[in-house]
Amino acid sequence: MTRSTSILDEIVAAKHRELEVARQQFPQESLLEAIRAGTPPAFDAALQGDGLNIIAEVKYRSPSRGLFPCELAPVEVARQYRDSGAVALSVVTETAYFAGASAYLEDIREEFPALPLLRKDFLFEPYQVIESRAWGASAILAIVACLESSQLASLLCSAGEFQLGVLVEVHDPWELEIALHEGAGIIGVNNRNLNDFQVDLATSFDIARRLEGEDGTLLISESGLSERAQLLELRDAGFSGFLIGSHFMNSQKPGEVLRELLEGEKDGN
Repeated sequence: MTRSTSILDEIVAAKHRELEVARQQFPQESLLEAIRAGTPPAFDAALQGDGLNIIAEVKYRSPSRGLFPCELAPVEVARQYRDSGAVALSVVTETAYFAGASAYLEDIREEFPALPLLRKDFLFEPYQVIESRAWGASAILAIVACLESSQLASLLCSAGEFQLGVLVEVHDPWELEIALHEGAGIIGVNNRNLNDFQVDLATSFDIARRLEGEDGTLLISESGLSERAQLLELRDAGFSGFLIGSHFMNSQKPGEVLRELLEGEKDGN
């Protein structure tokens, strides 16, 4: 059984309705024709460096925080992130609850063809994988909390066929076991509790301990990250990267906030 909260159920139900419309407007055949030639920039390769490996997020709203102050166009946000040291970008495409759009992903890909891009949305089936590839994604998000095991397996398989990475998001050890059983290679640990939206970094440290000594899995910490000391401690615990959005989008100059967070990297700290 998949566990979820009322807000998550609401978002998932809205996404399914949106998908019905999308299939009519954009048949799968048209999406396949829109796929760019060549291989997308590798998402996992961006996480192999020795630095803090920030995946900076382009998002304008969240159910827990409301609208963010940043009003810059997505391409400008992406430019600031790239110029300030982000190794990859996460681009939110969910419309109703997060004020995202597919056009954000497409525009950023057009402007920055070599930048690894994660499509952050609620994905359930191969049609959405094809969407992601056609829009220019390098990787997709798969949230275990709103997926059956068979759906996760299908997403992983389809993503492999279309040369996309998959960031499999977990919130607890139960979800971690599902992710590992289905062969997830990149695990995102979301520190935000989906029941009350509280953030606890202990979630990341707990998952890292459970994977201690295991090879072949990249760990990404998500949510509640705003201090350099947090990132250094998590890196020492085994994390390869950090997905950060709210901390940056709370500013009209998200690139400067990112740069401040990365201060000291040039000294190897």
